[in-house]
Amino acid sequence: MMTTVLRIIGVVAVVGLAACGEKPQTLGAGKTDVSPYQGGESAFATPGWKAGDKTSWEQAMKARALNTQNEYNRTR
Repeated sequence: MMTTVLRIIGVVAVVGLAACGEKPQTLGAGKTDVSPYQGGESAFATPGWKAGDKTSWEQAMKARALNTQNEYNRTR
């Protein structure tokens, strides 16, 4: 009787721990063969930016990093 109870507890523990396993975290689409600055025209693009213009894309990324995504500058 006691061994049956221990076996049931063991099976429940193994199943319970298996349910807590972490699922693999992978990116959905994968990499594309297009550079980031080659993106298409959309309503959400920064005004003045043209697709394929690498220098304007780099300038926009620098301005975004300095002005809106720098927590140190935002808390001053």
